[in-house]
Amino acid sequence: MLKRIFNTSNELSKTIQLLGYNAEDLIRKNEAIFKEKYKGKSLRETEWVAAMIEHPKLMERPIVIGEKKAVVARPAEKLLELL
Repeated sequence: MLKRIFNTSNELSKTIQLLGYNAEDLIRKNEAIFKEKYKGKSLRETEWVAAMIEHPKLMERPIVIGEKKAVVARPAEKLLELL
């Protein structure tokens, strides 16, 4: 199983750019931590990135990174976008 953990905000921010997303687009809004700490809040891009670094469960996954693009590989057919 391929696993990637983002250790820095810079790494995650670059991946978000490759995805073509805003940071908030990657947030899993059904997670308990989201409901407890972030629901109803309007955060800046950097604040969402920091939240995902602090609480990785908030992040949609799996994320597969290619040379010039990344995809959230759910469903698995999304991987075809990297080919």
